[in-house]
Amino acid sequence: MFNIVFSKNALEQLNNLPLEIKQRVWDKLQQCKENPFHFLEHLEDIKGFKLRIGNYRAIVDLDNSTKIITVLRVGHRSKIYD
Repeated sequence: MFNIVFSKNALEQLNNLPLEIKQRVWDKLQQCKENPFHFLEHLEDIKGFKLRIGNYRAIVDLDNSTKIITVLRVGHRSKIYD
């Protein structure tokens, strides 16, 4: 099982989201802990993986050797890739 770590930026972005969206993001991240490769899609233009949560996305970095998922950014899909 993987552990989840938030960057300072991602934590601030998550806290600025409505409560319902925060809960959906958290629930999806908990599902990723068991089998992250089932939920994550590799990104070509920027380093990391994307996790789709409805209209929201989380950009994460995955370290398979230490079993850590680092959440780098969280936001609406229209603004997350800027």
